[in-house]
Amino acid sequence: MSAIRTDIAIIGAGMAGASLAAFVGDRAQVLLLEGESQPGYHATGRSAAFWSESYGGPGVQPLTTASGPWLAERAMLSPRGCIHIARDAGTLEPLAAELAACGVVHHALDRAALEAAVPGVRPAYPYALAEPTCQDIDVAALHAHLLARARGGGARMLCDAEVQAIVRTDGRWRITTRAGEVDAAVLVNAAGGWADAVARMAGAMPIAIQPYRRTMVQLVTTPAPPAELPLIMDGEGQFYFKPEAGGRVWLSPHDETAVDAHDVAPEELDQALAIDRFEQAVDWRVVRRERAWAGLRSFAPDRLPVYGHDPRRPGFFWCAGQGGFGIQTAPAAAMLAAALLLGESPPPEVAAIDVAAYAPDRFSC
Repeated sequence: MSAIRTDIAIIGAGMAGASLAAFVGDRAQVLLLEGESQPGYHATGRSAAFWSESYGGPGVQPLTTASGPWLAERAMLSPRGCIHIARDAGTLEPLAAELAACGVVHHALDRAALEAAVPGVRPAYPYALAEPTCQDIDVAALHAHLLARARGGGARMLCDAEVQAIVRTDGRWRITTRAGEVDAAVLVNAAGGWADAVARMAGAMPIAIQPYRRTMVQLVTTPAPPAELPLIMDGEGQFYFKPEAGGRVWLSPHDETAVDAHDVAPEELDQALAIDRFEQAVDWRVVRRERAWAGLRSFAPDRLPVYGHDPRRPGFFWCAGQGGFGIQTAPAAAMLAAALLLGESPPPEVAAIDVAAYAPDRFSC
């Protein structure tokens, strides 16, 4: 069987690969290679689904903020709000300073305002900071929209196409997958937790992108959470929770457990820790735990994403290390990455962002 020939082969059809394909698919021949039977299986489909300008820190905030208008124009966002709560007054001070420096709207809440916003919050958490711009993201709709846009631009996708070998010959890539052979001029590494493994196969230097397990638990509580309840984030990074459809609560212990890239499952201990921390924060009684799941979040050593051509391996392009913020930053990140990939100037929406902060050569010795 002859190889499928394409300009750009993107390994990984999760949010990173799908968004990049959506923004380059009408200007080059693009082929998405997805190892699973459906795209977005390991990370995109297991997201807590919120857009927060504070999430990921000041190095990520420009990408999040720039993505907001694009997401809003396509009805991908809905109001939520976020309240950061803390046991000690000093816990929230660094966050407030960070938000102020980035120009993110925020304000402190006194005890009365906190109790009005979060009925049942325990006295152990007397301090609070509101981030009203936080919103929910329709992750499934966003991913589907990006894949549809990519297809509309001419991009193709192969599922069940786990990469088995990569060879560079005569200035092109020969990629062996379970679904057949691919011949590409440029190889894009959008493989999430498998990014370093792909780099090794391609003869590129790994960046030490580490996958971590993140756990989510769905609870039924009494009282049921108010529909208008904001996302609640612990100032010490020990948990977060928000209401979902049907009076449920989505809760995470904010865990980051380093793992090898694989189809992760939630651990009982992480679920128990999440529920214990939740019950210390609010006086709601947990009636039952309905289900739990876990996903992968992959970070570079400095916890910033990696976008750009590999400085040592011609034809190898990085689009990886997007951690837990890859969904909320997807449009802006894809605009920047597409410009780098195609050798173009970035569009106005992201022109002011310092793309050098995300370049793979920052890890070069």
